[in-house]
Order: sequence, then C-alpha cells, then structure tokens
Amino acid sequence: MFVQAEQANITSAGQGAQRKMLGAGGSLMMVEVTFEKGAVGEVHSHPHEQVSYIVQGSFRFQLGDEEQVVKKGDSVYIPSGVRHGVVALEEESVILDVFTPQREDFLTT
Repeated sequence: MFVQAEQANITSAGQGAQRKMLGAGGSLMMVEVTFEKGAVGEVHSHPHEQVSYIVQGSFRFQLGDEEQVVKKGDSVYIPSGVRHGVVALEEESVILDVFTPQREDFLTT
C-alpha cells in the first residue's frame, strides 16, 4: 500500500491537533499528529503497544508516573495499558505514532 501525503485522510485529534493516517494494514498502523503550541493530547490508555517519534518541535510527555520533555529526534515506547499524554511546547509540533494492533477507533473517524 502506498499513501501519498497530500491524499492521506486527515481528522481532528482534539482541539489544536490534527491526525493524518499514513498507513494501516495487517497488525500495524502509522499516524502523524500535528499540534498547535499548547494543544493537549489528553492522558489516556489503550490496549495497543505504541512507539512515538518526535518529528518536529517538542512536547511535555507523561508516561505512567513519569514526565519528560521530548524533542525532535526523541522517541517513546508505550506499553499496552500504560496511561500517557502530551502537551505541545512549540507551534507545529509533530509526532509520528505507530500502533500494534491497529487502532480500529482511528479507522472509523
């Protein structure tokens, strides 16, 4: 499957954030989320494993009971069921998220 960036499906990921579906198939899914400065990815958990790579900007990232500032080039592994969330610290901060298995809830929005 090829996904051209300009043809990727874009949906809201909350106030000040947009999610772009970059690929989904088998047991994997990859999405790019762009945040305005101050936008929040609410603390939540899900049964999926997740790896987040910071493409641009920086975030205050909560993972379980730990909180760190992550910036361009950093990555975070999120085990299944662990609570996590972010706050964008810069304008146009971008995260690339990979999930396994796929987030079915993202496919229906």
